[in-house]
Amino acid sequence: MTRVAFIRHGLTRWNLQQRIQGRTDTPLSDTGRKQVGTWQLPIQLQAWSWFVSPLQRARQTAELLGGTLASVEPRLTEMHWGEWEGELSAELRARLGDAVLVNEARGLDFRPPGGESPRDVQGRVLEWCAELARNDGDVIAVTHKGVIRAVYAAASGWDMRSAPAQTMQWQCAHIFHVNRDGQVSVHALNVSLCQIKSAP
Repeated sequence: MTRVAFIRHGLTRWNLQQRIQGRTDTPLSDTGRKQVGTWQLPIQLQAWSWFVSPLQRARQTAELLGGTLASVEPRLTEMHWGEWEGELSAELRARLGDAVLVNEARGLDFRPPGGESPRDVQGRVLEWCAELARNDGDVIAVTHKGVIRAVYAAASGWDMRSAPAQTMQWQCAHIFHVNRDGQVSVHALNVSLCQIKSAP
């Protein structure tokens, strides 16, 4: 059985503004670079292979963590938010009102206009996970919040219509077991990346 440690990228300017990013290729902000600079992989992950989303905020995060030879995997890219990419969350809700709430109530089948649903994201990421499991070997995947939430939903049975049973912290790694059929289960959530670094 393969283990996959999912790590979300560091902060971007759009994250700080609460602007919907999706597949818009925003880089890490200065704050994000400083944030990731405080992270260190736990010892148990340090020999694992690296994969990364093609978006630059994920690639930059992997490089700062030491994953300079990470394999780029398109199926790890963030959920496509269609017409809502670039929108400020608060302004979108104020403008569209109940339409946003009705869409969100669909849970895994929530879909922004012209975009993907979390169920779509699950499909592509679990396909990739199944391929990994057939080849064996534990891996680190530097990716996005939407991707990690979709994997957690598959592992836990969460339908995304309410709050998840477990809270995920985004300065942590989230480790899942994957079997050869692509089925995932939680191994360990919220594995801290904020380790105390030894002096040079």
